[in-house]
Amino acid sequence: MKNILLLGAGKIGETIAALLGATGDYQVTVADNRDKNLKKVKVSGNVETLRLDFSNCDALVGAMKGKFAVISAAPFFMNADIARAAAQAKVHFLDLTEDVGSTQVVKQLARKADTAFIPQCGLAPGFISIVAYHLASNFDTLQNVHLRVGALPQFPSNALKYNLTWSTDGLINEYLKPCEAIVRGELREVLALEELEHFSLDGIEYEAFNTSGGLGTLAETLKGKVQNLNYRSIRYPGHRDIIKMLVQDLRLGERPEILKEIFEHALPKTHQDVVLIYVTVTGYKDGEYLQETYTQKVYARKIDGEIRSGIQITTASAVCAVLDLLVEGKIPGKGFIRQEEIKFKDFIENRFGKNFAANQGNGNGLG
Repeated sequence: MKNILLLGAGKIGETIAALLGATGDYQVTVADNRDKNLKKVKVSGNVETLRLDFSNCDALVGAMKGKFAVISAAPFFMNADIARAAAQAKVHFLDLTEDVGSTQVVKQLARKADTAFIPQCGLAPGFISIVAYHLASNFDTLQNVHLRVGALPQFPSNALKYNLTWSTDGLINEYLKPCEAIVRGELREVLALEELEHFSLDGIEYEAFNTSGGLGTLAETLKGKVQNLNYRSIRYPGHRDIIKMLVQDLRLGERPEILKEIFEHALPKTHQDVVLIYVTVTGYKDGEYLQETYTQKVYARKIDGEIRSGIQITTASAVCAVLDLLVEGKIPGKGFIRQEEIKFKDFIENRFGKNFAANQGNGNGLG
């Protein structure tokens, strides 16, 4: 049995704890500095809770000692310090961050580490990069790699057509920070909320636009190998324009704490969501110009008697699958590990990775 320290008992953290604890293969200590979050965690023989101040380095290192790995489901701005503590404690490190700056810190720490540092183990970045790289590897020459992901309410009822299903801090960070892309063969920064596009899938209309962090390390990996690479978040039509008004016209992008307060006051949470995954790759294979597409929808459903939202299922399942693969030796146990280094077949056949399988939605999977 592997001992795991899980930092963060929010929506995603409590789901990770439930998934790992149910296997009987992991002893999970769920740590948080808020009692109200810890009370939501279902304690069992394999899951216990710990009140812990993440800003206290000595306390963090002490809690990590003797553990196989630490998983950070904490807010993105805490990940750099947590990674530093993991390096000091000499434990494996996994996180869910979409923040580019935090990942750069993790990358530096991994250079001298004797353990694995695996950031961005969620949905996007995370699983989306595994899918995209898997598709891209089927081509001799790449032209376009387009990644689109959205966690959407099944029953939108407000002007934003959106509900809170994951970290509000992470959501705002995606809307504010610059985005990486490859444009005509050159690695560039592009602005968040720009390059709006519309498309339909299964008869439903969607929009997509630039958001930060979704590519993870894929831009660096595919630099020099693809003409155009980009990531955009999927929303229902009209969402982007309202966000742009709030962030730019009302200048709330300069006051993210106020924007967070507004969102958490006005936007209800929901478990009735759907995660939409849409990856398209075009290029040349055996002299032919071809396109391959992966689409998937993952809906909220019951897992072990508890209703879990689509974003909880996908994000938690992704990091749990990566942890399993690390334990099984299918991922290197030392250094900086990119998501796209993980084989799609290993991931999707994993007991947690199967939560992304085609029978969870109406899309097509990959064999």
